[in-house]
Amino acid sequence: MSDLAWFKSSYSSDEGGNCLEVATCPSPGDRATTIHIRDSKNPDGPVLTLPAGAWGAFVADVVRP
Repeated sequence: MSDLAWFKSSYSSDEGGNCLEVATCPSPGDRATTIHIRDSKNPDGPVLTLPAGAWGAFVADVVRP
């Protein structure tokens, strides 16, 4: 997973705090994408990997007014 391009939300600051980093990666053998999520304070720690549809459903639910 070290070759993934990790990024933080544009809403995150560089002052530390509780931030998630996200990276996307095409799944082998098909057109689906997997989403990788980690704690920015612990980049060598565990990574949560989800199918793109699950991540999209989560984000849609969180940002819903």
